[in-house]
Amino acid sequence: MITYAGALIALTAYMASAIVLARRLVAGATGTMPPRWPALALLTLALIAHAVLLGTTVFLAGGLQLGIFEAASMIGWIVALVLLLSSLRRPLENLGILVLPVVAMLTLLQPLAPATRTGVASGDWHLTIHILLSTVAYSLIMLAMAQAVLLRWQDNALRRRRPGGLIRALPPLQSMESLLFQLIAGGFFLLSLALVSGLLFVDNLFAQHLVHKSVLSTAAWLTFAVLLWGHWRHGWRGRTAVRWTLGGGAFLILAYFGSKLVLEVLLQRTWG
Repeated sequence: MITYAGALIALTAYMASAIVLARRLVAGATGTMPPRWPALALLTLALIAHAVLLGTTVFLAGGLQLGIFEAASMIGWIVALVLLLSSLRRPLENLGILVLPVVAMLTLLQPLAPATRTGVASGDWHLTIHILLSTVAYSLIMLAMAQAVLLRWQDNALRRRRPGGLIRALPPLQSMESLLFQLIAGGFFLLSLALVSGLLFVDNLFAQHLVHKSVLSTAAWLTFAVLLWGHWRHGWRGRTAVRWTLGGGAFLILAYFGSKLVLEVLLQRTWG
């Protein structure tokens, strides 16, 4: 009962925050931008309720339980948390219009997930560090993908010489691109640490059927490495940056959730 109540509170608060942000963007396009604190306050409430939910379903006494639904919910919570903290310093709150409804749906699905055995024992701190690094890296990349979608929409409107309406309420295109590459750089750094920790702490990848996950994660790492190099060396931006960001993010989604789907549904195994 507590699990369902926490999911309902988190779901409602996430959706309410997204709606307030959307209304704020619409109002900003037609006049003065309303304050953002009501949306951030609702997001804070959602994060607290979501954290309680995770505490009852993921962080158990015996260790981490990370089935596909629990992992998705945990990544969603970190995405929302990074969004909130980043919005205190940079104009990132508009991403909530895209990502918060998705996070809300993840909290609704989590209590319905079938019970899985504990994925990581509480004493296996090396593997726990690897999983947490991977989760935060994925979360930053997911935010970067949302930012890329928003940037593509803004770029298309400007190319068509239709900068009115909602586009006027967004930060300038240069600022939007700067935010995108900051998110990519942060996600790339943490993904690098996650890959290194996986090599050091995960034993016998073949026996655990994790080779495909490692290959896809490495492909994502190479994609973002090329993008960051191209941005630094050749000034890649705009549509090129959007395409590479979405491509690298797609590799990560396949690496993590595709791998968990194969392991848990097809092979009836659980691994973080």
